[in-house]
Amino acid sequence: MYADDLHGLGMRIRRQVLGDAHVERAEATKTDFDEAFQRFITESAWGSVWSRPQLDQRTRSLVTIALLGALGHYAELEMHVKAARRTGAQRSEIAEALLHVAVYAGVPAANRAFAAARRALEEIDAQAGAE
Repeated sequence: MYADDLHGLGMRIRRQVLGDAHVERAEATKTDFDEAFQRFITESAWGSVWSRPQLDQRTRSLVTIALLGALGHYAELEMHVKAARRTGAQRSEIAEALLHVAVYAGVPAANRAFAAARRALEEIDAQAGAE
């Protein structure tokens, strides 16, 4: 697949998972400094990996949440918890993914990951209540 094809595919999947508003904000703040990095992420993460048919988007969301929690990337975890709701993951499944973090990456990592996930879910609930 050509880079332009991967970029187009990546943008389509990125919008499906993260939502148009998030992608539009990211694109609007892109600069010459980080443009190549943004293209790389779109092509490699979204166009090459998230597009593979072996796992559905819901499963990929849960795997991503567990990995981000284990690695301590809590801002990205919040973003992907919101995305996971868009891909069909249930709150109980997100909690189960984070329980795995406790067992395999440690209770402190899971404790902070649960807090980040809770913030994201509360934000989703607040937005739903405002609509």
